[in-house]
Amino acid sequence: MRAIGISFALTLLTTAALAQPGAAQSAQSIKTYSSSADVAALQAKAKSERKEGQPLVVERILQLAPYNANLEYRASVGPASIHEKEAEVFYVIDGSATMVTGGKLLGESRTNAENLTGTGIEGGMSRSVAKGDFIVVPENTPHWFSSINGAITLMSLHVPRSSGGTR
Repeated sequence: MRAIGISFALTLLTTAALAQPGAAQSAQSIKTYSSSADVAALQAKAKSERKEGQPLVVERILQLAPYNANLEYRASVGPASIHEKEAEVFYVIDGSATMVTGGKLLGESRTNAENLTGTGIEGGMSRSVAKGDFIVVPENTPHWFSSINGAITLMSLHVPRSSGGTR
């Protein structure tokens, strides 16, 4: 299943890059392959670097600007989020949790021009997610890992809204 998730992410990154005509890619903004051993090493690194109480450690799996596939290691509940201009795709590499999507963001504050954060979500749909699961969170949708069973490792890919042009 891990290979499927990595292949899925690589396909999304490659497709998105090809859809960006004229977009120059620097050597620093390209990483189009990570083996399962690479991902396991990133997971071990994230776990070892996590500080007590830190809800999230992020490591880069793949990069093809403007897209990044990140490994997210979560060992405790963190803030809820809304990404106003991009969807987010998750693939569960390992572990399990409860994810809430939709509803109303509680204790809302702005983290930057395109993202909101909050202390939790009121309402919304709760679902158990586990190794091998895929989740797509549309833009402007509150989402939150409200409960984590030990730890969960995810691949996350933020997908910016298109400019609206046709191809």
